[in-house]
Amino acid sequence: MVNETANASVLPGAGAGLQEPDSSGDLDPTRRGEATRAFEDFLRSRIVGQDAAIEGVTEIYQMFLVGMTSPDRTIGNLLFLGPTGSGKTYLVEVVAEALFNNPHAFIKVDCGEFQEHHEIAKLIGSPPGYVGHLQTQPLLTQESVNRWHTETLKLTLLLFDEIEKASEALWQLLLGVLDKGTLTLGDNSHVDLSRCLIFLTSNLGASQMSAVIEGGMGFAPHDAVDDRDLDAKIERAAMEAARKKFSPEFLNRIDKIVVFRTLRPEQLEQVLDLELAKVQKRIMDAIGQKHFTFRCSPEVKKFLLNEGTDPKYGARHLKRVVEHRIVYALANLVATRQIAVGDCVSITLKSDGTIAFSKVGAAAGMESSAG
Repeated sequence: MVNETANASVLPGAGAGLQEPDSSGDLDPTRRGEATRAFEDFLRSRIVGQDAAIEGVTEIYQMFLVGMTSPDRTIGNLLFLGPTGSGKTYLVEVVAEALFNNPHAFIKVDCGEFQEHHEIAKLIGSPPGYVGHLQTQPLLTQESVNRWHTETLKLTLLLFDEIEKASEALWQLLLGVLDKGTLTLGDNSHVDLSRCLIFLTSNLGASQMSAVIEGGMGFAPHDAVDDRDLDAKIERAAMEAARKKFSPEFLNRIDKIVVFRTLRPEQLEQVLDLELAKVQKRIMDAIGQKHFTFRCSPEVKKFLLNEGTDPKYGARHLKRVVEHRIVYALANLVATRQIAVGDCVSITLKSDGTIAFSKVGAAAGMESSAG
């Protein structure tokens, strides 16, 4: 059994493990252990507007920590549906960072690379008698599956991205993987996937969801009833598309299906603040403790949101806009020694719509860096 005490150390700020038994007669099944709460808090600090997805991952993780997952299958299988740019793949990266302190500590299978039947050899290797046998290195080997295991955490995150693009051969392979937690390679060796938490993402129903979004959501304020109605329509569109695409036997192997929500204007503002905070951390990590700080005016933030977000594509483009408008300019200022360690850079918007950079007092800047 994997106990919660052992795994708590891999979580940023995680505390003790299993809690002391409650001496009272009443039991509260909604309470979670300290390590699980730390895990959930970390996810909520990085992910905006996707409470159902966070809840689904946290529930499975809690079962894993106390050894109550099924012994003869994977730890859990989650299917993420929803609009592009809503954070489906990003959530897996945050889970990896929470568990292994590395957002890249997972195996990603880009299903767009497996649209033809023969391309399955890239995943499991070529069988005896076929071209490439013993020459094509499979993507999913026991070594690769165990790569991120530690002494205290024997768990692998496995992502099948844009699963709807996969060929029939990969579909058939997945049925066995999701059900039995094992995989047979081309050389007839077996890979144990019982320690895998499997994520599948899909943009199925994207056109229908886009029609719903464009017809019912803009960046103008609208009431909460409209928000709930919009999310309900998107969920219906996604689930209907999934039922048309996936067979019942496939859906029956999924533990949780989560439809990601569209991000509201106020949530996109939170995403922007997170992106700006990441830039500030990169500056600190690159230059050391005596770093410089920067702060963006509300007008600049509004400018970045208008240019980097869209109701149809969510926040996908926002990171690139921050890089192009903020990071590139700061890098030039550092390279030309216009700013140095200890400085604070104020980023404002001119009347002509261009972004301006100026130095302000360091003490004032430290009070509100990146904000």
